[in-house]
Amino acid sequence: MSVVQELADLDATAQATLVRERRITPAELVDAAIAAIERVNPKINALIIETFAKARAQARARDLPAGPFRGVPYAIKDLICETAGDPFHAGMRFLKQRSWVASADSFLAAKLRAAGFVFVGRTNAPELGPVPTTEPEAYGPTRNPWDPSRSSGGSSGGSAAAVAARLLPAAHGNDGGGSIRIPASECGVFGLKPSRGRISLGPAHGDIWTGLVVEHALTRSVRDSAAILDATQGAMPGDPYAAPPVARPYRDEVGANPGRLRIGVLAGAPAGAVSVDPECVAAVEDAATLLGTLGHHVEVAHPAAMDDMEFMRWMGLMVASSTAWDLRAWSQRVGTTITAADVETTTWALAEVGSGLHAADYIETVAWMQGYSRRMAAWWEQGFDLLLTPTLAEPPPRLGEFTPPPEDPLHALVRATPLIIFTAPFNVTGQPAMSVPLWWSAGGLPIGVQLAAAYGREDVLFRLAAQLETARPWAARRPPIAA
Repeated sequence: MSVVQELADLDATAQATLVRERRITPAELVDAAIAAIERVNPKINALIIETFAKARAQARARDLPAGPFRGVPYAIKDLICETAGDPFHAGMRFLKQRSWVASADSFLAAKLRAAGFVFVGRTNAPELGPVPTTEPEAYGPTRNPWDPSRSSGGSSGGSAAAVAARLLPAAHGNDGGGSIRIPASECGVFGLKPSRGRISLGPAHGDIWTGLVVEHALTRSVRDSAAILDATQGAMPGDPYAAPPVARPYRDEVGANPGRLRIGVLAGAPAGAVSVDPECVAAVEDAATLLGTLGHHVEVAHPAAMDDMEFMRWMGLMVASSTAWDLRAWSQRVGTTITAADVETTTWALAEVGSGLHAADYIETVAWMQGYSRRMAAWWEQGFDLLLTPTLAEPPPRLGEFTPPPEDPLHALVRATPLIIFTAPFNVTGQPAMSVPLWWSAGGLPIGVQLAAAYGREDVLFRLAAQLETARPWAARRPPIAA
């Protein structure tokens, strides 16, 4: 096995340990990642913007921050998180054609740099992020390393594919309806969506999609996810709200005894709204059995509010309103009015719906989502610690299935229903939830299971995730396409 392959199989924590012990230099780590990217990325199209020269210079700089991930290569998803001096296109052909470059770091980017990460590029994302697949017209599809004919998920599909294919040990992601958990499930990696307000979206944003969107990462190990959240969590001045304070570092929760948890199980779709693939049901049943053998109390139960399918309509109105605002904001920022010819069919159709709404419609949408959140939270107050569900109602779909026909410009949103029906409720409520890679289909495709906790209780998720990772290790599973 080559040095590149040996390093590629290490998680970010292990790579950082090599640097700290002076067994390898940051420059050698970054060079190995670049070699892996150059060899494998053409097969999956996970990274779409390379910043290799800048990364090499940073890795060799004497002032590289001595944070917990000093010298570890990392990639930023090309959505929301801007990095100073680097191209930023948000999946948009409009920005790509204008060679748009970010002028400043977001708070998150600055914290990641302070942690010692070295940015090697940006990962692929769908235009403005509203669909759960990564197939933007601007850059083409990201292919799933387990089966290149299939989607890697969205909207953090580029990051998930890069981590699964061993191009990088971890990569940035964000989640507005499942956009960390969906790609994590489809690519066989670990993905946790933190609580609303856990990571600042500033300084450019107070919130996005009225609190539905959160930032974090895609990782192969639970400890990496915990340690990255330690480095990036915390409110910044001017944030409109913040998640509850952390009792101790999340890294300390990894390996801690979770105790005997009360876990509800929902294997079928809420209200029977969609059919759940037998492989996804089997994944949940297997996870429930495993949780029982680990000493947890597992019972068939779920919040009654999840059966209220009205949440799909209200969430759709919120996304439509936000898309209309996105196009207005980018028009103002660039100084050129965006037209239908500048964006994808789905984006324009969403924006038209949003533009037709009144301010009172928006306030009504916010009020409904807040009421839904209270109804959901009541279930956890009844003594439940976690809810176990499929992450998705089906295995990774084939590429092209979200492409809208001319007569149905919103086809992608309807097609998205089986992929967001379990994940999106927790964006509305702001609760933390994670996709854990415990199951692979008979055809060799990864099938994740989701566990959701009460608001602010990422600690419970990390403790249980580490317990599951020990009981059913997944890190050794390598997709057919990998460094």
